[in-house]
Amino acid sequence: MNAAAPAAAPRLALPRLSPARLVIALACAVAAAFVAIPLIVLVTHTSPGALASALRDPVVLDALRVSLVTTAISLLLVVAVGTPLAVALARGRFPGRALLDALVGLPLVLPPVVAGLALLLAFSPSGPLGQALQPLGVRVPLTESAVVLSQVFVAGPFYVYALTAGLSGVDRGVEEVARTLRASPWHVFRTVTLPLVRPAVAYGLVLSGARALGEFGATITVAGNLQGRTQTMPTAIYVAFERDPDGAIALAVILAVVSFALLLGVRGLRLARAAV
Repeated sequence: MNAAAPAAAPRLALPRLSPARLVIALACAVAAAFVAIPLIVLVTHTSPGALASALRDPVVLDALRVSLVTTAISLLLVVAVGTPLAVALARGRFPGRALLDALVGLPLVLPPVVAGLALLLAFSPSGPLGQALQPLGVRVPLTESAVVLSQVFVAGPFYVYALTAGLSGVDRGVEEVARTLRASPWHVFRTVTLPLVRPAVAYGLVLSGARALGEFGATITVAGNLQGRTQTMPTAIYVAFERDPDGAIALAVILAVVSFALLLGVRGLRLARAAV
């Protein structure tokens, strides 16, 4: 009598790859390669020694200092002006709101060199804003103030729109409860609303800071490229590429690493925001 044949091992069912999933997978692979490959090539074209040498270069240190200081000042101005603006866009119902919303977003689609030229014409000694500042002894073009103005102009909308989205998602009933306790509007905003939109605030600040740190077109147009005064990291890379391509690559890697670190921070903040 023959022994019973062993039972066949169960076959593992492979996930079915539909045409739609295949198209999505290919699109993701192409997009990832399109972004990653140039950056990998950039990083592999330098060395730790070149990076260390670049970080000791007085020109690089000056550019890094100018970039960090002006970006910090720009973020302070963006918060001071952008916070009430975001409240108005998220909560306000007034004539011209749609036009104001469009004006806030215009720097996002405007070429940076056009933004720089507009700022230069407005704040030049013969421009309307430049003439208004002349009695105060304030001169904007080719100064650190021009760098800050350029950064605020191009980076501000990122903070405003992030905070506007956060405020729009806040449950107004929570704020109404606080108002029934006779709390002032400022107290309600500081103790109730602001904690609820803290992830949106941080998200907007990181995006604005990254955009200000990498600003080039508007800055070089209205502020020039004066070492130690208006030369930022992007403009220093532009100049270095003409006389020292290897040094420019090292500078670019440094700026890319800083930008990537900020984007990783954005990713973490987005996850934290989703978990709230």
